[in-house]
Amino acid sequence: MFKGGMPPMGGNMNNLLKQAQKLQKQIEEMRAKLEQQTVEATVGGGKVKAVANGKKEIVDIVIDSEVVDPDDVEMLQDLVLAAVNEALKKAEEMMANEMGKLTGGLNMPGLF
Repeated sequence: MFKGGMPPMGGNMNNLLKQAQKLQKQIEEMRAKLEQQTVEATVGGGKVKAVANGKKEIVDIVIDSEVVDPDDVEMLQDLVLAAVNEALKKAEEMMANEMGKLTGGLNMPGLF
């Protein structure tokens, strides 16, 4: 039995810590890169477009004047809502896919 009840830290533990630190740095770099990238979603046959970044923020909305009908505001609201939700979903998928490549598909809570 080891004195104090704990085995001494060996080379394997040091290598594991170095690998973890390297992975953490790669994740931080990847996250910063992905936050600058954008994805877009269009609905209504391309009449409404929403663009989101990797921070899951909407950075642009484009609305074709053809769908601006004062007598049917609800349709426009529905289209904008659908485009925004789809853009945010695509941003989440982009982050998850790229981080999955880095982590080998391990689900690591708190990364995204």
